[in-house]
Amino acid sequence: MSDAVTIIGGGLAGSEAAWQLARRGIPVRLHEMRPVQQTAAHQTDQLAELVCSNSFRSNALDAAVGLLKDEMRQLGSLVMDIADRTKVPAGSALAVDREAFARQLTAAIGAQSEITVVRGEVRDLPDGPAIVATGPLTSPALSRCLQTVLGEHYLYFYDAIAPIVAAESIDRSIVFAASRYDKGGDDYLNCPMTRDEYYTFVDAVLAAEIVPTRDFERCVYFEGCMPIEEMARRGPDTLAFGPMRPVGLIDPRSGRRPFAVVQLRQDNHEATLYNMVGFQTKMKYPEQRRVFRLIPGLAQAEFVRLGSLHRNTFINSPRLLQPTLQLVGRPQTFVAGQLIGVEGYVESAAAGLLAAINVSRLVRGQPGVVPPATTALGSLVHYITDRRRRDFQPMNANYGLFPPIDTRERGREKRQHLAARAARDLRQWATEHEVEPGLPAAARAEDAAGGPTPASTPVS
Repeated sequence: MSDAVTIIGGGLAGSEAAWQLARRGIPVRLHEMRPVQQTAAHQTDQLAELVCSNSFRSNALDAAVGLLKDEMRQLGSLVMDIADRTKVPAGSALAVDREAFARQLTAAIGAQSEITVVRGEVRDLPDGPAIVATGPLTSPALSRCLQTVLGEHYLYFYDAIAPIVAAESIDRSIVFAASRYDKGGDDYLNCPMTRDEYYTFVDAVLAAEIVPTRDFERCVYFEGCMPIEEMARRGPDTLAFGPMRPVGLIDPRSGRRPFAVVQLRQDNHEATLYNMVGFQTKMKYPEQRRVFRLIPGLAQAEFVRLGSLHRNTFINSPRLLQPTLQLVGRPQTFVAGQLIGVEGYVESAAAGLLAAINVSRLVRGQPGVVPPATTALGSLVHYITDRRRRDFQPMNANYGLFPPIDTRERGREKRQHLAARAARDLRQWATEHEVEPGLPAAARAEDAAGGPTPASTPVS
């Protein structure tokens, strides 16, 4: 198998990529370091082990992640097929029996004659066609290699994420546009607070439940990404003198300076998304929604991404990655999964699927392809590879990333129009570029649940 494609990482992205290449007749060496070298988060040696939630989130098409699932099913995704076959009751969401999911996916990979699973750590990037899909827990040795290849300033290990709000859910009768001391014009949206509103907010922050720090996460906070709850614990006025300082701002409704403000910064060129400036947090997601909706102007806020602060390895994709998921200056090396700055199980697997499509085209001497930005997958790829982006942070699929659509409708009706456009454009793209959707993965994995385990070869 000297001409095999190398895939590093047997998570969701790597497993999906291996499957996609194998069904196109391309031999694969899938490297997974477990159980030879374990991580601090995984418990088994199964491929695509789910280490956090067992939920793949919404199945509904009025959620962008639901649309992304539908696109993956159309493209013959193994991950989606196994998820559908191992699902458990979860309302409108797709949740799985995590043990059955990993077991069946591992068996399906092992049943493919084109795939050889190699157990052991990879420390260097290979020279031939390869997909790096090692995820947020990339081994220290490979991380050092990536730092050398990519540049030390383009690989991140500490993920400080502030929430992002859908623009149409912001109450513009309360929020006003301005920059402190008019520096930069009206670049920010400002949510003004009175004294009572501010201290009520601080009390809510201090009382909120937070996510415990896990062993494999860094415990020392940097001042530049300090969680707001940690700042609030230093004293009730700390936030008012930090990210919520109101200096140089005048509320046009009162003609006076607010006691405190929450600033929102435009997060995409279409101005459909706004970032809550300086609002990194480890509050649990339900708590974030409850507490942040206390902010004037955000009572009806739709959060397309919530805040977090955790150990995460990802690259600066806007500077390093082509939309085909090839590294700039290293066209035979592709990167997929959470390493490219996508958040979530579905997004990671989808990136692996696209990387495999383009590796197969590279092997056959064909140009790479990128789904239209009007699709869920294409919009996500456009976001993470947009070279105009300066402050890059990981992102989930969401409708705020889609190009605008000419409609007066809002909310669910608008999202339904976006979903219909995406389905049409994906079909047209797949036909134009001869991207075979393939048969449903179940047709190729009929005996996966009781099939053989992957062929394993020790690393030399």
